[in-house]
Amino acid sequence: MPRTRSTDGLRFFNLSHRWGHNMPQWPSIGATVLNINRMNYHAMHGFHVQEFDGIMHRGTHMDAPAHVTENWPYLDDFPLWRFFGTGVAVSIAKGKWGVVTPEDLERAEPGIRAGDIVMINTGSHHNWGDNDDYFGYSPGFNRASGEWLAAKQVKLVGIDVQSLDHVLGTKMVAHGTGPTHPHLMAEYKAETGREAIEDFPDWEPAHKAMLGAGIPGIENVGGDLDAVTGKRCTFVVFPWRLTNGDGCSVRVIAILDPEQKFRIPTDA
Repeated sequence: MPRTRSTDGLRFFNLSHRWGHNMPQWPSIGATVLNINRMNYHAMHGFHVQEFDGIMHRGTHMDAPAHVTENWPYLDDFPLWRFFGTGVAVSIAKGKWGVVTPEDLERAEPGIRAGDIVMINTGSHHNWGDNDDYFGYSPGFNRASGEWLAAKQVKLVGIDVQSLDHVLGTKMVAHGTGPTHPHLMAEYKAETGREAIEDFPDWEPAHKAMLGAGIPGIENVGGDLDAVTGKRCTFVVFPWRLTNGDGCSVRVIAILDPEQKFRIPTDA
């Protein structure tokens, strides 16, 4: 059940996964895996201190434009109004390797408007875990859907999958420094009769389309997402004030106002 509390009729929902030690992580190697260590103990030191080692692109997190293209803005270059406003959480159910298309976005209910914060529920957050179903076989955006959202001039986008791009548009297959997971290419060919690189020829094009338009993108949305899906509500996102950050962990909150007392203009 969603953990909510009413404040003057408002209901608050957590759309972030648990962040920390032993959480599921994007398949990488070495120091890019997040590690959290307990350095001080109450019984021994009289205080509790932890440290973490790793990168910020883990769990529910936000990407900055500089993450994908040189000389593009950093996390602290986003204007604050991007992190707060009204919008929609929409259901676009997709299974293994499904593509969220512009047609899906056009048909979404409630309708996506210019200036909206948009949260996409493909159903994949139910697979959240250290497994291929989530990280290897997830659906996602392609170039056309990223360009649709950029042209719509939405304020911010979040999605409940492993990346802002379809997994077959990442370095897990033959893009960039990949393939890190060549078995996915073989499985795709066996299942569809086509090469993955033919159907997904570009490296992270949805990242580039949205982030290039100044739209923050949040990966691995989850938590109470189902509870607000199909609703228009208010969203608040809390990124770090990380100087020259290429991304960071975020807390995503959705607020429902059944009595419509709390109104946020979409152009705030």
